[in-house]
Amino acid sequence: MCGIVGAIAERNIVPILVEGLRRLEYRGYDSAGVAVVGEDNKLGLCRTTGKVAELAEKLDSSPLRGRIGVAHTRWATHGGVTEENAHPHVSGDRVAVIHNGIIENFQCIKDELVEKGYEFQSETDTEVAAHLVHDYLKQGDDLLQAMQKAVKQFQGAYALLVVDAENPDRIVVSRVASPLVIGLGLGENYVASGVPALLPVTQRFIYLEQGDIAEITREKVRIFDVNGNEVTREVHETQWDTEAAEKGPYRHYMLKEIFEQPAALADTLYGRITNHRVLPQSLGPRAAELLDRVEHMHIVACGTSYHAGCVAKYWIESLAGVPCQVEIASEYRYRNVVVPDNSLFVTLSQSGETADTLEALRIAKESGYIGTLTICNSAHSSMVRESDLVMMTQAGPEIGVASTKAFTTQLLSVLLVTLMLARHRGLTEEREKEFVSHIYRIASACEQALEMNEELIRLAEDFSDKQHTLFLGRGPMWPIAMEGALKLKEISYIHAEAYAAGELKHGPLALIDEDMPVVVVAPNNELLDKLKSNMQVVRARGGQLYVFADRESGIVSEPGMKVVAMPHANRLIAPIVYTVPLQLLSYHVAVLKGTDIDQPRNLAKSVTVE
Repeated sequence: MCGIVGAIAERNIVPILVEGLRRLEYRGYDSAGVAVVGEDNKLGLCRTTGKVAELAEKLDSSPLRGRIGVAHTRWATHGGVTEENAHPHVSGDRVAVIHNGIIENFQCIKDELVEKGYEFQSETDTEVAAHLVHDYLKQGDDLLQAMQKAVKQFQGAYALLVVDAENPDRIVVSRVASPLVIGLGLGENYVASGVPALLPVTQRFIYLEQGDIAEITREKVRIFDVNGNEVTREVHETQWDTEAAEKGPYRHYMLKEIFEQPAALADTLYGRITNHRVLPQSLGPRAAELLDRVEHMHIVACGTSYHAGCVAKYWIESLAGVPCQVEIASEYRYRNVVVPDNSLFVTLSQSGETADTLEALRIAKESGYIGTLTICNSAHSSMVRESDLVMMTQAGPEIGVASTKAFTTQLLSVLLVTLMLARHRGLTEEREKEFVSHIYRIASACEQALEMNEELIRLAEDFSDKQHTLFLGRGPMWPIAMEGALKLKEISYIHAEAYAAGELKHGPLALIDEDMPVVVVAPNNELLDKLKSNMQVVRARGGQLYVFADRESGIVSEPGMKVVAMPHANRLIAPIVYTVPLQLLSYHVAVLKGTDIDQPRNLAKSVTVE
C-alpha cells in the first residue's frame, strides 16, 4: 500500500528517491516525504501532504542532497492526512524511519517510550519504531543490532527502513509480511517496496523472505533470517523494462493496460499449448501428481481476483466435474474450515503479496490440503515462493489501481488449469482440441472488442450524471457483471452493484426506475432466454437497459433499451471477451466525471495490510 524507496551511493540519491516514489504512485497514497543524510552528517527532511509532484516542487525550492536516504508515500492508517503524520519519522535528529504496515502493539511500546522521556510529534504507529531504534542506539547498539532488538517487540505486518545520521554508511531494513526488494547496483544499492521503483537504476533484485533483516551498504548486502542467521538469497534479473511501466501515448495507465490485453493474453498462452493440448509442466514438476489426486478445489482471493475465482468455479465444475468452493480471503482466514479429502487450495493475486490472501495460503498449508496452487502476475512474490504449483500470468507491469489485464490473464490461466484438470478426469483428446481452438481465438476476439471504443465513449455520456447503476448476469457472466460493477464504482465513484439476474425479484427490483441504468451481460448461451425475461421485467418498470449482447443473438435496440453488439464469442471464452467493453465503459464514465482514474481516492494497488 505505502511506497518505500531507499538508496545508498557515492552520488546524490535524492533524484533516485523521488523518481522511485513517482513509479510507486499507483499503490495509492495521501502524503509523501524524503530524508537524507547530508555531507555534514545531519538529517535533511522534506514532507508534504498530497502528490509526489508537490514533494518535488518543495525540494526544488529547498533542495536536499545526500548519498544515503529513504523516501515514502503514505496511505493513512493511524492518524489523519497531515504533514506531521507523513513519513519519514525522525528521532533525536539522528534516526529516520519509513514504514509500510501496521504495528499492532504500538500503544504499549509508546507508553514505555514516553516514560523514558520521548516526545511524540505524530499520531502514527511508525514513530515508535524511530524512537525505539534511537533508544537502543543510545544504549550502545549498532544500527543492525538496534533493528534486530526493535522488531522483536513489534506485533503486526510491516516493512521498515532505518538510517542513522551518525553512521551514514548503511541502511537497515526489516520485512514481516509486507514486501521488500533490494536492488543491486555498481558501487551503490537500493531497496523498495516494489520492483517498478528501481527499474531506472537496476534490473538485478533480491527478494527478502518473511522475517528477514538486511544491512545494505554501497558495496555489500548482508541478510539475516528470522533466527538471526546470516543467509544468502538468490539474485534475480527482471525482464521488465522502464518502458513497460510508462504510460506512453495513453492518457492513463488504465487505458494503456486495457489496450494491452490482447498481447498480454497471447503472452500468457505462449508456450503452454502444444498440438492443441495444454501442458501441465507450466504449473511445475508436481503438477501431474497433484492434479491426478484432486477431488475438490478451494479458491481464495480478494477483490477483482475473487471475481476471477467465481468464474473459475463454473469452468471447473462444468468442464472437469470437480466441486469447487470460492471464498473471500479475509473471511476464510477467520473461520474454522472443513477441508474435504484430496482438496487443492488455490490463490489468485496480481501482486502475490495481498495480505489476507497470503495469510490464507499460510493457514492452508497447515490445514490438510493435498497441495497449493497460486495464479499470480508477480514472479518471486511471496505466494509464488510459498506455493507447490504456480501458474504465472504474463500481463507485465500493471500500474493502474483498477485491475484490467491482470484480471483477464487470470481468467485465461485458470481456464488452462481447468483443462489440465479435466484431462485427469476423463476429458477426451478431441474435446480438449475443440476447447483449445476457442482459446486460440481469445486475443483476436478481445481486439475486436477494443474496436468498440468509440461507441463506448458515446455510451458513457448516459452514465456520467447517474448516482447508481445495476449490473445483471447469469452463470459465469454473473461474476463478470460483478467485475463491471466494481470497475465503475472504484474509478467513477458511482454506486454500482451486481446481481445474478434470477435474483431480480428478490429485492433489487425495488430500485428500478427511469433514473436507474441497468447493464446486462448477455452472451448467446443457454441462459439467454431466461435473461431476456429478466430484461422485460426491468423494462416494464421503466428501467433503462444497456445490453451487451452477441451480435448473433437477435437482440436489437428499442426504446428504453440500448444494445451494444458484441463480436461473437464461444461461451467458453465469453467471460474474458465481455470484460473488455465493461472496462472501457467504466473508464470513459470516469473520464467524464473527472476522477483520478489511475489512483482512485482511498484505494491502493496492493493491499499488503489488513
